Amino acid sequence: MRLGLFGGAFDPVHNGHLFVAEAVRTRESLDRAIFLPMRAAHHREAPCASVEDRASMLRLAIAANPAFMLDLTDAENGASGYTADLLPRLRSKYPGDELYFIAGSDSLVRGGWRRFDEILEMLNGFFAVPRDSYGRADVDAALRGLAPKLRQKVRFVDLPLTTESATTVRERLDAGESVRYLVPEPVWRYMIEHKLYQPSRVAPT
Repeated sequence: MRLGLFGGAFDPVHNGHLFVAEAVRTRESLDRAIFLPMRAAHHREAPCASVEDRASMLRLAIAANPAFMLDLTDAENGASGYTADLLPRLRSKYPGDELYFIAGSDSLVRGGWRRFDEILEMLNGFFAVPRDSYGRADVDAALRGLAPKLRQKVRFVDLPLTTESATTVRERLDAGESVRYLVPEPVWRYMIEHKLYQPSRVAPT
């Protein structure tokens, strides 16, 4: 099978995540899109919600799409948070399948990937999707230092730019504003029920 690996903090998962996963899956004829929440990240602040809550929200978010899967390999105790360490474990878990990574163009341009050449060696392909203001030319420029055979594995998938972000969701919640319809309905209800991302500013009594 052709599997799309979609990693991230998903803190929380939002509708933009789901759109990107499904759009890349259908555009590139992937059989499954696998969501891979990380326990920790080295290139950003620690997630606000626990990995258990983030995994629960992902289960709710993807339940309606049989082509979506959740894999907690990168959320296990001892996971390094580096994709180069994650991929050998996924290769063992999905033997014989083709593995493709899905990531935002901003992460490639900003250079947040360690051992990127090793990562590409282990993948059948890498799909970069538009993120922020970074487009195809920016991605091409960021890859100039790679060997041609590795550069050819990276494909820019030109999708409509989504404005949703986990940061926006958290900021709105912190300000006491609604995020309903920015996140899937069951995720919105889960956040309310479990009191996640509560406002830091308390109104005077």
